[in-house]
Formats: sequence, structure tokens, C-alpha cells
Amino acid sequence: MSELRVGVIGTGMMGCEHLRNLMGIPEAVVTAISDPHDEQHGWARRTLGDNAASVREFTDHRDLLNSGLVDAVLVASPNFTHKVLLDDIFDTDIPVLVEKPMCTTVEDCVSIVNAQAQRKAMTWVGLEYRYMAPIAGLLRELRSGIIGDMKMMSIREHRFPFLVKVDNWNRFSQNTGGTLVEKCCHFFDLMNLAVESRPVRVIASGGQDVNHLDEVYDGKRSDILDNAYVIVEYANGVRTMLDLSMFAEGGQHEQEITVVGDKGKLEAFIPGNGKIFVGDRSTRSVREIDVPTDPDIAHMGFHFGASFIECKRFVDAVLNNTQPEVTVVDGLWSVVIGAAAHKSIDEQRPVLISEYGL
Repeated sequence: MSELRVGVIGTGMMGCEHLRNLMGIPEAVVTAISDPHDEQHGWARRTLGDNAASVREFTDHRDLLNSGLVDAVLVASPNFTHKVLLDDIFDTDIPVLVEKPMCTTVEDCVSIVNAQAQRKAMTWVGLEYRYMAPIAGLLRELRSGIIGDMKMMSIREHRFPFLVKVDNWNRFSQNTGGTLVEKCCHFFDLMNLAVESRPVRVIASGGQDVNHLDEVYDGKRSDILDNAYVIVEYANGVRTMLDLSMFAEGGQHEQEITVVGDKGKLEAFIPGNGKIFVGDRSTRSVREIDVPTDPDIAHMGFHFGASFIECKRFVDAVLNNTQPEVTVVDGLWSVVIGAAAHKSIDEQRPVLISEYGL
């Protein structure tokens, strides 16, 4: 197989970003899309441009899966649909890239991990932040040992509120898994990747204090959390912390990532200036390291080119029959921490990961 026929399920904002990504990958061709909403079909047609005429449209993902038109699928539908979609995809031998979070609950994630263990086709989870140039650079330097033994990591995201999504599905924790699953599984994945150990305890404080307070849909008031602090303790003794605000558009950086070791400190900023920073305790000096963006990125999108790299590597892995770089196990653990953080907030106590039977 020299060219991969790809179907995209869910053609909202992220689905259309992935359509642009796929059109920029010579080894891939979009052959089908599926979405139950007419408006999203229109978005996809505009995104596809002249290619739209050759792309088959479906309103039911099962018809796409059974069409014989695709060698792989990419799922970018609302979070609460992922489990059902994956169950249907797992009835086939079609490889899949599923957007984050893999599922909205730990129970559903465990079910997917168990099902994948019985399946030959690949499942790749869309945790693409690890491919952003500053973050990838920070992880490379961490692995080099330049700051000694890692002891602490902090991630600050100060950003804008959640965008409007179809049927306002992202205004309710039941649909999203909660902000600390929906949004922050990215950051918990980065923590897991950096620490190289399993989390054992989570302590969190947060609430809904500014955003969506007056929004009511079908008689239900929005309950989506808009700020939190989360501390994660790992089996190897490392501690990490998330500082999240969804009403902090005015800052210079949307994300700030710091890793501290016994010999120094690493810092990365997004959006940045193509550099990360390395501090040395012994000399009390700070130096810059260039982390240029990959020049082969055809579409920068909303994620500084990271989702393009993700799509390209997914396509390459399917064509070459290699393993996914981001597995269903990674997807599970990124959700576990977020779920534990919500439980900590709701029950006002530290939460042991062992409570989930993992």
C-alpha cells in the first residue's frame, strides 16, 4: 500500500483541522467523511475545496466503516461519542486515530484498553501536545540528563474560555468528562511522559467561578469547571502541578512548562520564540536552546503544527505496519489523573489512584 485512504468521523473544528492535515500529506487521501449534522458537512466541503467532489459523505459512521472506501479512520467527534464509535470501529480491522480524551470515564478507557489487547489493528490516541516544538525540545533535554534527576514539574495554562461547539455539548461535564479530562488530559499525558512513572495520588482544588455561569440549555445550567490547581504524586517520588485558568486571555504565554531537577531547570513557553531555557544550579546561569518548528509541516492549524505531525506519523505507522507512538494505555492514564482530580475537588480530599483498581 503506497497511499492510505482515510475517513474522518466528525467534521467540526478539529475534524476540519485534520482534513487540512491529511490534504498536506502526500501518502494520504481523504475518501470519506461522516457527521450527523448538515452544518458540519458544509464546513468539511469548504475545507476540502476542489477535493470535496471525490469525497463520499455519510451521516452515520457505520455506513462509512462498511463502505470499503477507507483503510484508516480518524475520530474527531464529541467526547461522549468516542466509546460507542470505538466499539463499532473495533468490530472491524480498520486502524484508528481517536481524538483526546480517549473516553470520558476511567471505566470506558479500561474497556477500550482491554478490547485493543484483542485487536490487531492499531489505535492511536490524539494527544498531540507532545509534538509541539518547545515541548518536544524540553523532553529531549530532560532525557539528556542536563538537569540531573527530575524532581518537580509544573504546567500553567492561562487561556480563553471554551469555544462554542455543536449543540453546546462542551458546556456539561457529563459530555466532556469534565474540564480536567477534556482539556487537561493533554497536560497529564505530558507529565506521565516526562516523569516515566505511574501516578499514585492526586490532590486538587477548583471550580466554576467566571465562565458560562448564566448559560442554560434544555433547562440545565452549565457545570463546566473553569479554574483549578492539581497536584500529582508519582510512584518514583516526583511531584507535578497543573495551574489552569480558562479566563486568563491577557497573558504573554498561554502555556508555561517548567521541569526542575537536582542540577538545574528547564522552561518552555507556548506560544514561544523558538527557544527553550536551561538553568544550571552550579553556575546560576541560564542559556537558550533553539527549538525550530519542523519545516515540513504543511499546515500549522490551531496547535502550532503538532496535529499535522501527529497525522503524518499516524499515516506512516499504518503504511509501515508499526506501533502507535501514543497508545490506548497512554490515553487511559491521561484520563485517570483528570478523573481523580475531579473526584478530589468534588469530595474535598486527596484521591489515591488505587481506588480505580489500577
